[in-house]
Amino acid sequence: MSSWDTVVIGSGPGGLTAAVALARAGQRVLVLEQHYLPGGWTHSFALDGHRFSPGVHYIGDLHPGGGVRKIYEGLGLTGDLEFCEMNPDGFDHLVVGGERIDQPKGERAWRDRLIARFPRERQGIEAYFDLLGRVVRDVQRCDELLEFPTALTLPFRAPTLLRHGFGTLAPVVDRFIADPLLKAFLVAQCGNHGLAPSRASLPAHAIMAAHYYEGAYYPRGGARRIPQAYIKELRRRGGRIRTRTRVTRILVEGGRAVGVELEGGEIVRAQDVVCNADPAVAFGKLLGKEHCVAELRKVGKMEWSTSFISCFCVVDMPLRAMGYDSGNYWWYRTADLDGIYRRMERELPGAQVDALFVAVSSLKDPAAMQPRTPERSEGTRLRNETGGDGPHTLEMFTFVPYEPFAKWRESAQGQRAPEYEELKRWLGAKMVAAAENVIPGFSRHLRLCEIGTPLTNDFYCESYRGAAYGTAKTPWQLGPFSFSQRCGVDHLHFCGASTMSHGVGGASLTGLVAAQHVLGLARRDDCLAPEDGSLRIYPAEHPERWVRKAA
Repeated sequence: MSSWDTVVIGSGPGGLTAAVALARAGQRVLVLEQHYLPGGWTHSFALDGHRFSPGVHYIGDLHPGGGVRKIYEGLGLTGDLEFCEMNPDGFDHLVVGGERIDQPKGERAWRDRLIARFPRERQGIEAYFDLLGRVVRDVQRCDELLEFPTALTLPFRAPTLLRHGFGTLAPVVDRFIADPLLKAFLVAQCGNHGLAPSRASLPAHAIMAAHYYEGAYYPRGGARRIPQAYIKELRRRGGRIRTRTRVTRILVEGGRAVGVELEGGEIVRAQDVVCNADPAVAFGKLLGKEHCVAELRKVGKMEWSTSFISCFCVVDMPLRAMGYDSGNYWWYRTADLDGIYRRMERELPGAQVDALFVAVSSLKDPAAMQPRTPERSEGTRLRNETGGDGPHTLEMFTFVPYEPFAKWRESAQGQRAPEYEELKRWLGAKMVAAAENVIPGFSRHLRLCEIGTPLTNDFYCESYRGAAYGTAKTPWQLGPFSFSQRCGVDHLHFCGASTMSHGVGGASLTGLVAAQHVLGLARRDDCLAPEDGSLRIYPAEHPERWVRKAA
């Protein structure tokens, strides 16, 4: 038996943020992670010498004064965490039915680019962005006023949020915009929620859009640098992390959380428990039913986000010379994005994949393209064949429902039936065929292709039903209707994508709130040191200059 001030279940960005904030406050903190790699969706893994990051493809809000930057600087992570700026002229390339537009850094620049492409829609474009801006400002103004009785001040503090808070994205776009292609461009990033525009919460979409207005960034060295930076700071502050350590039960005595039991029977005692596991796992497996009757009812009523198929690839093409860059590619076969997303939520692809997200991760971090020592002979050969512009690593995703995979969920990872492996190959082939619309010739130069399914998500990230973003971010599952970060058990706190928000930034914020609750602080920012401008971001222009300096 061991004893700590706080034990944290799970090492996703929420759990690690809580852990480091508490350790910096002087607590003895232990993080327990069931995977052999820390980080949750921010982990990275290697295949044949190539590194992939399944859950991090861009991060926003890193400009001076940005919320994510405030967390990283305020927790002392910047000595171990750096970022590369993605293409400021197009960090997202939106391709719809053969038409393409690139989203640049800056909200005004994005408005102007859309207006230049669709001049007859100027008035609607301006009105649409103005409304999103008012919604975001209202959320920022009252994000701590969503519980009774302070919620009674919402009509005065946040009138736009009150009017549109329970609305979805599609009706607002339809209200302001007539051109079908422009509508499709405006909702093309709905993949960041995994929901059809007619089902995605308008405030959630507005906040997501604003998150990237000041540009997008990628961790230098890949997503794994995020948990590595957290863990180094945690250890500097006397904390500890244990991987390959599965929690089987949250211990409760006298209505208060007092620790956890691990697989094998080991007991870990603690004054507080922070749970970064999904609520369906926390209330369904870890916490005794007698302690969470209301929460279990809520688990039964809530809808979780859809899942996805992952495709991790290596190609020996000179992509940079061919005009590809660090921006992500959102590809859709037609402009009917609402129909596409609704089909992806309900059924597997038919004859072809209709939507694909493609990220060329080797172009996001220019240092990753530098020769390594010792070099693999195969990697050296491919670099020589492409003139140093390759091989390139890509991550591709398309959404699918969980149900077609459910029959294999009880079988062990790596030991599933041949039918499962055949389904993986079938889906992977369709994704590779769809990728030809983004990178012509892709399939002829494919050197590695590994497929992940919703069951892969469950195994490595302890997701629930393969969910990509925790609970589905529909209007009636957010704010006061989402899972609370506290429950009826004292000294038990929750964080993660199914509470306040999803994504790296959103989940990190929930960890900060959990630490605030543990410490009994009035403001979440009291968990942070002041911003000091120490976060290093390498500019997108002339990356070859800073790559040499940083090597």
